[in-house]
Amino acid sequence: MFEFGYAEEEKLGKPYDLGLLKRLYPYARVYGRYFLAAIALVIMITLFELAIPYITKIVIDRYIVPQTVIGTEGEKNRFLSADPDDPKIQSAMARYPDLFEIKEGSARIAYEDLQHLDKKTLALLRSDDLKGVAAAAAIFLMVIICSFLFTFIEVMVMEYTGQRIMHDLRMQLYDHIQSLNVSFFNRHPVGRLVTRVTNDIQNMYELFTSVIAFVFKDFFLLVGIAAVLISINWKLALISFTVLPVVIWAAFIFADKARDVFRVLRVKVAEINTRFSETIGGIKVIQVFGQERNNHRGFARLNHENYEAGMHQIRIFAIFMPVIELLGAVATAIVIFYGGGRVISEAITLGSLVAFISYMRMFFRPIRDIAEKYNILQNAMASAERIFQILDSKERLPEVSGAPDHPFAKETIRSLRFDDVRFGYLPKEIVLKGIDFTLNAGQTLAIVGPTGSGKTSMINLLTRFYDPNSGRIEINGEDIRNLPIPLLRSKMALVTQDPYLFSGPIRENIFPPTEEWSAPGIDDVLNASNARSVIDRLPQGLETDLSEGGASLSSGERQLLSIARAFARDPDLIILDEATSYIDSETEARIQDALIKLMKNRTSVMVAHRLSTARYADRIMVLHRGRIIESGSHEALMEKKGFYYQLNQLQNG
Repeated sequence: MFEFGYAEEEKLGKPYDLGLLKRLYPYARVYGRYFLAAIALVIMITLFELAIPYITKIVIDRYIVPQTVIGTEGEKNRFLSADPDDPKIQSAMARYPDLFEIKEGSARIAYEDLQHLDKKTLALLRSDDLKGVAAAAAIFLMVIICSFLFTFIEVMVMEYTGQRIMHDLRMQLYDHIQSLNVSFFNRHPVGRLVTRVTNDIQNMYELFTSVIAFVFKDFFLLVGIAAVLISINWKLALISFTVLPVVIWAAFIFADKARDVFRVLRVKVAEINTRFSETIGGIKVIQVFGQERNNHRGFARLNHENYEAGMHQIRIFAIFMPVIELLGAVATAIVIFYGGGRVISEAITLGSLVAFISYMRMFFRPIRDIAEKYNILQNAMASAERIFQILDSKERLPEVSGAPDHPFAKETIRSLRFDDVRFGYLPKEIVLKGIDFTLNAGQTLAIVGPTGSGKTSMINLLTRFYDPNSGRIEINGEDIRNLPIPLLRSKMALVTQDPYLFSGPIRENIFPPTEEWSAPGIDDVLNASNARSVIDRLPQGLETDLSEGGASLSSGERQLLSIARAFARDPDLIILDEATSYIDSETEARIQDALIKLMKNRTSVMVAHRLSTARYADRIMVLHRGRIIESGSHEALMEKKGFYYQLNQLQNG
């Protein structure tokens, strides 16, 4: 009992990320200048990051451990050179004559002899190196500050762009969902659609903010590091790149595994949202029938499936990320082994090796970042598939355009006709069979019959929630399929047996926010609909906020507000779908009075469950198993003593 069912989501074929990205491109193209600005900032940030290890190399090789000088006998040694004409240098040379030599117009001392000098003399000889180190440190700090500022601006630009794209995409999806057929919502649970408009759109936001610009950054960083490494020492660079084929192979394996698990996760999140939405909506039924435990078991099953899909994702990343870390460590080890030997043999400088190690560590960071961004990309692609699956839905009725200029806009409803209408929600289950009648302006038609006879289906066809399988529904002799749907519905008002009120002020539920209403006009509507008593008892009157569905009001009070909403529309055609069902006698009298005022001088079609509401109609039409079996006034049908007479006898005991 209460086992929730889910309409299966359409199975998706082989994913083509490029195709999905092409479909997302128009949303990003609108903000192309922001993306270009972000990419320009990313290039600058990349240059700053590339400069940091190179500054370290210059400091080591030029100021801390200068390059090797080849002596006259062919030996290799490091010397510190100074100006022999400087009085301070001359004083130092006089103090340590055995350690200095004059060669090629320069006073020099071997680095291995510097340890024999006193601190003052050492500081004097290395003053230029100390100044160079200080200048390099200042440049280093400026690069860091500039990188921070450019990163801040880039993040702000991308966040703004992502928010705008997310806003546009969500509005398009929302508008599209609103335009779909009622049949679409019969097959798609609320929770699933909520997931599409919230979670899936949020995933697209992360794609635009976290992936696009940063992929450019990581790409530029990889290319820049490779170029710098080759420029420093191409042999060492090629040796360190030997691990790249393994990295590429691991990335392809990861990509193949990640996509499927993200698809499963999107479906499970939608099913969890659907289950939760249905649980909240049906909580009274669940509690009354004591189905909390069974419902809990069903939710636990869905939650466990979501947990397993999440763990599958984690296992994939738990393998892939350490593999990348290991390969990075292997590459660094190769650099230390080969490069260290080259430093010992003085084929390369110590600064070059230090910079090489720093660049290699940087080289694998964008690879890890790309893997993480691929995670976001796959998640976004799984969401994009589901979003476009809804946007591609064509489940909407054929509609003509030109509502403001259509001739029907200036007409009033003079006649309504059903011409041999047949209809079924499913092709093989026909609900209405050959419905044929005409209703003139100002007349009231009551439709009665047992449950399942097709009364509400006629209302659904009249309001064009569905189109008939065959036959025509005409207004003023024109097939309603040839009339713009918004224009058609603007001349109607529907009052149902369980009216839906939206959360928010009562004023907005009755009076459209887009229209200006004067105080006398508002009073006329509230008085005519008998809703004044409901408004007056509320602490804030028309500004009282309602909860979802108007749950804080009684059924009768919701019905009166619904009638007030119909009055405010001032329609030509009133449609009542069992408007007085489930109402106590006192409230029914108030509602009946309001309905009489509402229907006065208007064409009206009412579905009547209580026959007492139908007896004053100009014509009563009796439906049974989708066919009209009787039609006439109350008195004529009672005299006939047919099906209508039997229904009256049953209701009156």
